[in-house]
Amino acid sequence: MKKIDYTTVATIKELEQIIQLQKNNLSSSISIKEKQIEGFVTVQHDLDMLKKMNDRQPHSIAKDGDAVVGYALSMVEHFKNDIEVLKPMFTKIDMQIDHSLSYIVMGQICVDKKYRKQGIFRGLYHKMRDELKAKYDLLITEVAATNNRSLQAHYSIGFTDLLVYDAKGITWHIVQWDWK
Repeated sequence: MKKIDYTTVATIKELEQIIQLQKNNLSSSISIKEKQIEGFVTVQHDLDMLKKMNDRQPHSIAKDGDAVVGYALSMVEHFKNDIEVLKPMFTKIDMQIDHSLSYIVMGQICVDKKYRKQGIFRGLYHKMRDELKAKYDLLITEVAATNNRSLQAHYSIGFTDLLVYDAKGITWHIVQWDWK
């Protein structure tokens, strides 16, 4: 088993590797069968947006040597109007959440296909929790109901449903992990 290091993004090269890993796992880049078995990511970020997000709150990454083999993106509320597909999620969170609680959104998580089933998903989330629990009460993310692998993985770590809703023919689960 490989030695995986969990850290936060420190270089442009790491951001570029995130973009490549993201492209390889976009819903539009993989087959229906692969989506059902392996899961998928929905949002495609550009380097500028990833850097802006990272500058506000560094993203968590898993590395094998110099290679980024997994990532969990940190998205503070400041960006709620910057990514069109995520606007409905932030609106729903604002309507549901106890405003005395502080939260951060995990903007996307992905593990390279060759590195799956090795605990990296869990390791990335534990890295996020260890880095951020002093600043935030909750970690929130959104998962399409059709992405069953991802949804079940989130539940296994301790996420619970904050809200389930339908938008444009897709059922979404907004899930939260309470760090208090």
